[in-house]
Amino acid sequence: MIVTALSILRRKGIEVAALHNHMLADKPRLNMACSWVGGLIACRPFAALLTAILCIAAGVGHAAEPATPLVLERTIALKGVSGRIDHLAVDFGRKRLFVAELGNGTVDVIDLASGSVMHRIEGLKEPQGVGYAPGADVLAVANAGDGSVRLYRGDSLSLAGSIDLHDDADNVRLDTRTGNMVVGYGSGGLAVIDPAKASLVSRISLQAHPEGFQLDPNRRLAFVNVPDAHQIAVADLQAGRQTGSWQIPDARANFPMALDSTHGTAAVVFRKPARLVMFDAHTGKTLSTLAACGDADDVFFDSKRHRVYVSCGAGSVDAWQQDGTGYHRLTSLKTASGARTSLYVPELDRLFVAARAGFFGLGSDAAILVVRPVD
Repeated sequence: MIVTALSILRRKGIEVAALHNHMLADKPRLNMACSWVGGLIACRPFAALLTAILCIAAGVGHAAEPATPLVLERTIALKGVSGRIDHLAVDFGRKRLFVAELGNGTVDVIDLASGSVMHRIEGLKEPQGVGYAPGADVLAVANAGDGSVRLYRGDSLSLAGSIDLHDDADNVRLDTRTGNMVVGYGSGGLAVIDPAKASLVSRISLQAHPEGFQLDPNRRLAFVNVPDAHQIAVADLQAGRQTGSWQIPDARANFPMALDSTHGTAAVVFRKPARLVMFDAHTGKTLSTLAACGDADDVFFDSKRHRVYVSCGAGSVDAWQQDGTGYHRLTSLKTASGARTSLYVPELDRLFVAARAGFFGLGSDAAILVVRPVD
Protein backbone atom coordinates (compact mmCIF):
# COMPACT_ATOMS: atom_id res chain seq x y z
CA MET A 1 0.00 0.00 0.00
CA ILE A 2 2.83 2.41 0.85
CA VAL A 3 4.59 1.59 -2.45
CA THR A 4 1.34 2.34 -4.31
CA ALA A 5 0.96 5.63 -2.46
CA LEU A 6 4.52 6.62 -3.27
CA SER A 7 3.88 5.88 -6.94
CA ILE A 8 0.75 8.05 -6.88
CA LEU A 9 2.68 10.87 -5.26
CA ARG A 10 5.39 10.72 -7.91
CA ARG A 11 2.81 10.75 -10.72
CA LYS A 12 1.37 13.90 -9.13
CA GLY A 13 4.84 15.44 -9.11
CA ILE A 14 5.19 15.34 -5.32
CA GLU A 15 8.64 14.47 -4.05
CA VAL A 16 8.30 12.63 -0.75
CA ALA A 17 11.93 13.29 0.11
CA ALA A 18 11.37 17.03 -0.19
CA LEU A 19 8.25 16.87 1.96
CA HIS A 20 10.09 14.73 4.47
CA ASN A 21 13.00 17.18 4.76
CA HIS A 22 10.66 20.17 5.01
CA MET A 23 8.62 18.59 7.80
CA LEU A 24 11.69 17.43 9.70
CA ALA A 25 12.65 21.08 9.94
CA ASP A 26 9.42 21.64 11.85
CA LYS A 27 9.43 18.64 14.21
CA PRO A 28 6.73 19.94 16.62
CA ARG A 29 4.29 20.37 13.70
CA LEU A 30 5.15 16.86 12.49
CA ASN A 31 4.47 15.47 15.95
CA MET A 32 1.09 17.24 15.88
CA ALA A 33 0.29 15.74 12.50
CA CYS A 34 1.28 12.24 13.54
CA SER A 35 -0.97 12.41 16.60
CA TRP A 36 -3.79 13.41 14.25
CA VAL A 37 -3.52 10.52 11.76
CA GLY A 38 -6.33 8.55 13.40
CA GLY A 39 -8.81 11.36 12.76
CA LEU A 40 -7.77 11.62 9.11
CA ILE A 41 -8.17 7.95 8.30
CA ALA A 42 -11.97 8.01 8.32
CA CYS A 43 -12.42 11.04 6.08
CA ARG A 44 -9.17 11.53 4.13
CA PRO A 45 -7.40 8.18 3.75
CA PHE A 46 -4.92 9.47 1.19
CA ALA A 47 -3.88 12.40 3.39
CA ALA A 48 -3.66 10.05 6.37
CA LEU A 49 -1.48 7.63 4.44
CA LEU A 50 0.87 10.36 3.31
CA THR A 51 1.16 11.67 6.85
CA ALA A 52 1.80 8.17 8.15
CA ILE A 53 4.55 7.64 5.56
CA LEU A 54 6.26 10.86 6.60
CA CYS A 55 5.93 9.96 10.27
CA ILE A 56 7.48 6.55 9.71
CA ALA A 57 10.27 8.04 7.60
CA ALA A 58 10.98 10.67 10.23
CA GLY A 59 10.90 8.17 13.06
CA VAL A 60 8.45 10.21 15.07
CA GLY A 61 7.33 8.66 18.35
CA HIS A 62 5.85 10.32 21.39
CA ALA A 63 7.70 8.00 23.74
CA ALA A 64 11.02 9.47 22.60
CA GLU A 65 9.98 13.07 23.15
CA PRO A 66 11.35 14.78 26.27
CA ALA A 67 8.98 16.33 28.78
CA THR A 68 8.20 19.97 28.05
CA PRO A 69 6.21 22.62 29.96
CA LEU A 70 3.39 22.47 27.36
CA VAL A 71 2.34 19.25 25.62
CA LEU A 72 -0.11 18.81 22.77
CA GLU A 73 -2.39 16.14 24.22
CA ARG A 74 -4.88 15.68 21.37
CA THR A 75 -6.77 17.45 18.61
CA ILE A 76 -10.54 17.71 18.18
CA ALA A 77 -11.64 18.06 14.56
CA LEU A 78 -14.22 20.70 13.62
CA LYS A 79 -15.44 19.21 10.37
CA GLY A 80 -17.00 21.51 7.82
CA VAL A 81 -15.81 24.69 9.56
CA SER A 82 -14.13 27.28 7.36
CA GLY A 83 -12.71 30.72 7.96
CA ARG A 84 -11.64 32.50 11.10
CA ILE A 85 -12.35 31.06 14.55
CA ASP A 86 -12.81 33.50 17.40
CA HIS A 87 -13.34 33.07 21.13
CA LEU A 88 -14.21 30.09 23.32
CA ALA A 89 -16.11 29.44 26.55
CA VAL A 90 -16.75 26.45 28.80
CA ASP A 91 -19.72 24.90 30.59
CA PHE A 92 -17.69 23.19 33.28
CA GLY A 93 -20.64 21.34 34.83
CA ARG A 94 -21.49 19.55 31.58
CA LYS A 95 -17.86 19.43 30.35
CA ARG A 96 -18.73 21.29 27.16
CA LEU A 97 -16.62 23.71 25.16
CA PHE A 98 -18.23 26.43 23.02
CA VAL A 99 -16.36 27.65 19.93
CA ALA A 100 -17.33 30.84 18.07
CA GLU A 101 -16.68 30.16 14.38
CA LEU A 102 -16.88 33.67 12.96
CA GLY A 103 -16.08 32.81 9.35
CA ASN A 104 -18.52 29.89 9.32
CA GLY A 105 -21.43 31.67 11.04
CA THR A 106 -21.70 28.91 13.64
CA VAL A 107 -20.95 27.96 17.23
CA ASP A 108 -19.80 24.41 17.86
CA VAL A 109 -20.56 22.67 21.14
CA ILE A 110 -17.88 20.11 21.99
CA ASP A 111 -18.32 17.23 24.41
CA LEU A 112 -14.94 17.21 26.13
CA ALA A 113 -15.42 13.69 27.48
CA SER A 114 -15.64 12.17 24.00
CA GLY A 115 -13.60 14.85 22.25
CA SER A 116 -16.20 15.41 19.55
CA VAL A 117 -18.70 18.01 18.36
CA MET A 118 -22.12 17.21 19.83
CA HIS A 119 -24.11 20.15 18.44
CA ARG A 120 -23.74 23.07 16.06
CA ILE A 121 -25.66 26.36 16.36
CA GLU A 122 -26.12 27.76 12.85
CA GLY A 123 -27.46 30.89 11.19
CA LEU A 124 -25.32 33.36 13.16
CA LYS A 125 -23.85 36.62 11.84
CA GLU A 126 -20.10 36.51 12.46
CA PRO A 127 -20.11 35.19 16.03
CA GLN A 128 -17.12 36.59 17.94
CA GLY A 129 -17.68 36.21 21.66
CA VAL A 130 -19.23 33.44 23.72
CA GLY A 131 -19.89 33.23 27.45
CA TYR A 132 -21.71 30.84 29.73
CA ALA A 133 -23.65 31.89 32.85
CA PRO A 134 -24.01 28.82 35.11
CA GLY A 135 -26.50 30.46 37.48
CA ALA A 136 -28.96 31.20 34.70
CA ASP A 137 -27.80 28.20 32.64
CA VAL A 138 -27.56 30.41 29.56
CA LEU A 139 -25.06 30.61 26.70
CA ALA A 140 -24.51 34.10 25.27
CA VAL A 141 -23.26 34.52 21.68
CA ALA A 142 -22.14 37.99 20.54
CA ASN A 143 -22.32 38.64 16.79
CA ALA A 144 -20.22 41.18 14.91
CA GLY A 145 -22.33 41.07 11.76
CA ASP A 146 -25.63 42.31 13.16
CA GLY A 147 -24.66 43.45 16.68
CA SER A 148 -26.95 40.94 18.36
CA VAL A 149 -26.35 38.96 21.53
CA ARG A 150 -28.28 35.71 21.27
CA LEU A 151 -29.08 33.76 24.42
CA TYR A 152 -29.47 29.98 24.42
CA ARG A 153 -30.77 27.66 27.13
CA GLY A 154 -27.98 25.52 28.48
CA ASP A 155 -29.93 22.27 28.63
CA SER A 156 -31.52 22.27 25.16
CA LEU A 157 -29.41 24.93 23.38
CA SER A 158 -32.68 26.41 22.12
CA LEU A 159 -32.98 30.16 21.64
CA ALA A 160 -34.11 31.94 24.83
CA GLY A 161 -33.89 35.54 23.65
CA SER A 162 -31.89 38.13 21.74
CA ILE A 163 -30.62 41.62 22.56
CA ASP A 164 -29.81 44.07 19.77
CA LEU A 165 -26.70 46.13 20.42
CA HIS A 166 -26.81 47.31 16.77
CA ASP A 167 -23.11 47.04 15.94
CA ASP A 168 -20.10 44.75 16.39
CA ALA A 169 -20.95 42.76 19.53
CA ASP A 170 -17.65 41.23 20.59
CA ASN A 171 -16.14 39.85 23.81
CA VAL A 172 -18.36 38.40 26.55
CA ARG A 173 -17.52 38.18 30.26
CA LEU A 174 -19.43 36.86 33.28
CA ASP A 175 -19.77 39.06 36.35
CA THR A 176 -19.52 36.33 38.99
CA ARG A 177 -20.86 38.65 41.69
CA THR A 178 -24.17 39.46 39.99
CA GLY A 179 -24.51 36.65 37.44
CA ASN A 180 -24.86 39.24 34.66
CA MET A 181 -23.01 39.13 31.36
CA VAL A 182 -20.93 42.07 30.13
CA VAL A 183 -20.47 42.47 26.37
CA GLY A 184 -18.16 44.84 24.50
CA TYR A 185 -19.72 46.35 21.39
CA GLY A 186 -19.88 49.08 18.78
CA SER A 187 -17.78 52.20 18.54
CA GLY A 188 -17.32 52.28 22.30
CA GLY A 189 -19.44 50.57 24.89
CA LEU A 190 -20.01 47.82 27.43
CA ALA A 191 -23.49 46.36 27.73
CA VAL A 192 -24.59 44.70 30.98
CA ILE A 193 -27.11 41.92 30.30
CA ASP A 194 -29.27 39.87 32.65
CA PRO A 195 -29.11 36.40 31.05
CA ALA A 196 -31.99 34.98 33.11
CA LYS A 197 -34.39 37.71 31.98
CA ALA A 198 -32.80 38.20 28.54
CA SER A 199 -32.80 41.93 29.20
CA LEU A 200 -30.41 44.85 28.90
CA VAL A 201 -29.52 46.23 32.35
CA SER A 202 -27.22 49.14 31.53
CA ARG A 203 -24.59 50.55 29.17
CA ILE A 204 -21.18 52.07 29.84
CA SER A 205 -19.68 54.44 27.26
CA LEU A 206 -16.05 54.17 26.18
CA GLN A 207 -13.94 56.23 23.79
CA ALA A 208 -13.65 53.54 21.06
CA HIS A 209 -14.41 49.88 20.36
CA PRO A 210 -13.47 47.60 23.27
CA GLU A 211 -11.35 44.55 22.64
CA GLY A 212 -10.26 42.11 25.38
CA PHE A 213 -11.39 43.07 28.88
CA GLN A 214 -11.61 41.59 32.38
CA LEU A 215 -13.82 42.15 35.41
CA ASP A 216 -12.86 42.48 39.06
CA PRO A 217 -16.17 41.60 40.76
CA ASN A 218 -14.92 42.48 44.24
CA ARG A 219 -13.92 46.01 43.29
CA ARG A 220 -16.83 46.30 40.80
CA LEU A 221 -14.41 47.38 38.05
CA ALA A 222 -13.88 46.52 34.40
CA PHE A 223 -10.44 46.84 32.81
CA VAL A 224 -10.86 47.26 29.05
CA ASN A 225 -8.43 47.29 26.13
CA VAL A 226 -9.41 50.18 23.84
CA PRO A 227 -6.69 50.07 21.17
CA ASP A 228 -8.09 52.77 18.89
CA ALA A 229 -7.98 55.19 21.84
CA HIS A 230 -4.48 53.95 22.77
CA GLN A 231 -5.54 53.15 26.30
CA ILE A 232 -6.68 50.65 28.86
CA ALA A 233 -9.94 51.99 30.26
CA VAL A 234 -10.99 51.52 33.87
CA ALA A 235 -14.78 51.49 34.27
CA ASP A 236 -16.89 51.45 37.43
CA LEU A 237 -19.61 48.84 36.88
CA GLN A 238 -21.77 50.15 39.69
CA ALA A 239 -21.54 53.80 38.68
CA GLY A 240 -21.84 52.90 35.00
CA ARG A 241 -19.02 55.07 33.71
CA GLN A 242 -15.32 55.16 32.86
CA THR A 243 -13.29 56.45 35.78
CA GLY A 244 -9.70 56.21 34.56
CA SER A 245 -7.25 55.01 31.91
CA TRP A 246 -3.72 53.67 31.54
CA GLN A 247 -1.40 54.40 28.62
CA ILE A 248 1.83 52.99 27.23
CA PRO A 249 3.16 55.68 24.87
CA ASP A 250 5.26 53.40 22.64
CA ALA A 251 2.85 50.42 22.42
CA ARG A 252 -0.18 49.98 20.18
CA ALA A 253 -2.84 47.38 19.37
CA ASN A 254 -3.57 46.06 22.87
CA PHE A 255 -6.01 43.19 22.32
CA PRO A 256 -5.79 40.37 24.93
CA MET A 257 -5.92 40.86 28.69
CA ALA A 258 -5.82 38.66 31.80
CA LEU A 259 -6.40 39.68 35.40
CA ASP A 260 -4.98 38.14 38.56
CA SER A 261 -7.23 39.89 41.05
CA THR A 262 -5.72 37.99 43.99
CA HIS A 263 -2.31 39.57 43.44
CA GLY A 264 -3.57 42.76 41.79
CA THR A 265 -1.83 42.18 38.44
CA ALA A 266 -3.11 42.68 34.91
CA ALA A 267 -1.37 41.15 31.88
CA VAL A 268 -1.90 42.94 28.56
CA VAL A 269 -0.40 41.94 25.22
CA PHE A 270 0.31 44.57 22.58
CA ARG A 271 0.85 43.71 18.92
CA LYS A 272 2.82 46.80 17.82
CA PRO A 273 5.44 46.02 18.92
CA ALA A 274 4.73 42.52 20.27
CA ARG A 275 5.02 42.99 24.02
CA LEU A 276 3.62 41.38 27.17
CA VAL A 277 3.16 44.13 29.75
CA MET A 278 2.37 43.55 33.42
CA PHE A 279 0.44 46.27 35.22
CA ASP A 280 -0.38 46.96 38.85
CA ALA A 281 -4.17 46.66 38.69
CA HIS A 282 -4.59 49.14 41.55
CA THR A 283 -2.42 51.95 40.21
CA GLY A 284 -1.94 51.24 36.50
CA LYS A 285 1.83 51.31 37.01
CA THR A 286 3.88 49.22 34.58
CA LEU A 287 5.61 46.38 36.44
CA SER A 288 7.46 44.72 33.56
CA THR A 289 7.64 44.64 29.76
CA LEU A 290 8.60 41.45 27.91
CA ALA A 291 8.99 40.54 24.24
CA ALA A 292 6.01 38.46 23.08
CA CYS A 293 4.92 36.38 20.10
CA GLY A 294 3.20 38.10 17.19
CA ASP A 295 -0.54 38.62 16.59
CA ALA A 296 -1.61 37.71 20.14
CA ASP A 297 -5.33 37.43 20.88
CA ASP A 298 -5.61 35.64 24.23
CA VAL A 299 -3.62 35.58 27.47
CA PHE A 300 -4.17 33.70 30.75
CA PHE A 301 -2.70 33.36 34.22
CA ASP A 302 -1.98 29.84 35.46
CA SER A 303 -2.05 30.53 39.21
CA LYS A 304 -1.19 26.94 40.10
CA ARG A 305 2.19 27.14 38.36
CA HIS A 306 2.70 30.92 38.49
CA ARG A 307 2.77 31.15 34.72
CA VAL A 308 1.31 33.24 31.91
CA TYR A 309 0.19 31.73 28.58
CA VAL A 310 -0.22 33.74 25.37
CA SER A 311 -1.69 32.34 22.13
CA CYS A 312 -0.53 34.02 18.94
CA GLY A 313 -1.54 34.02 15.29
CA ALA A 314 2.14 33.87 14.42
CA GLY A 315 1.81 30.16 15.21
CA SER A 316 2.72 29.51 18.83
CA VAL A 317 1.63 29.44 22.43
CA ASP A 318 4.26 31.10 24.59
CA ALA A 319 4.64 30.59 28.32
CA TRP A 320 6.34 32.79 30.92
CA GLN A 321 7.33 31.64 34.39
CA GLN A 322 7.20 33.92 37.39
CA ASP A 323 10.27 33.95 39.60
CA GLY A 324 11.64 36.12 42.36
CA THR A 325 12.53 38.98 40.02
CA GLY A 326 9.55 38.91 37.66
CA TYR A 327 8.82 36.72 34.62
CA HIS A 328 11.05 34.88 32.17
CA ARG A 329 10.12 33.08 28.97
CA LEU A 330 9.68 29.39 29.73
CA THR A 331 8.80 27.81 26.39
CA SER A 332 7.17 28.32 23.01
CA LEU A 333 4.91 25.57 21.65
CA LYS A 334 4.39 25.62 17.90
CA THR A 335 0.73 25.53 16.88
CA ALA A 336 -0.45 26.87 13.53
CA SER A 337 -0.54 30.11 11.60
CA GLY A 338 -3.65 32.06 12.58
CA ALA A 339 -4.29 30.00 15.76
CA ARG A 340 -4.47 33.06 17.96
CA THR A 341 -7.57 32.44 20.12
CA SER A 342 -7.59 30.09 23.08
CA LEU A 343 -9.08 29.35 26.49
CA TYR A 344 -7.30 28.14 29.60
CA VAL A 345 -9.63 26.28 31.99
CA PRO A 346 -7.99 25.92 35.43
CA GLU A 347 -10.58 23.38 36.61
CA LEU A 348 -9.58 21.07 33.74
CA ASP A 349 -5.96 22.22 33.69
CA ARG A 350 -6.05 22.43 29.90
CA LEU A 351 -5.46 25.13 27.32
CA PHE A 352 -7.72 24.90 24.26
CA VAL A 353 -6.33 26.53 21.10
CA ALA A 354 -8.44 27.13 17.98
CA ALA A 355 -6.81 26.36 14.60
CA ARG A 356 -8.61 27.19 11.38
CA ALA A 357 -9.07 24.75 8.48
CA GLY A 358 -5.88 23.96 6.56
CA PHE A 359 -3.66 24.64 9.57
CA PHE A 360 -1.60 21.54 8.70
CA GLY A 361 -2.23 21.57 4.96
CA LEU A 362 -3.39 18.58 2.91
CA GLY A 363 -7.03 19.71 3.29
CA SER A 364 -7.01 19.40 7.07
CA ASP A 365 -10.09 20.25 9.15
CA ALA A 366 -10.27 23.13 11.56
CA ALA A 367 -9.47 21.84 15.02
CA ILE A 368 -9.19 22.52 18.70
CA LEU A 369 -5.71 21.74 19.96
CA VAL A 370 -5.81 20.48 23.53
CA VAL A 371 -2.65 21.53 25.35
CA ARG A 372 -1.68 20.10 28.74
CA PRO A 373 0.63 22.10 31.03
CA VAL A 374 3.37 20.07 32.72
CA ASP A 375 4.99 20.94 36.06
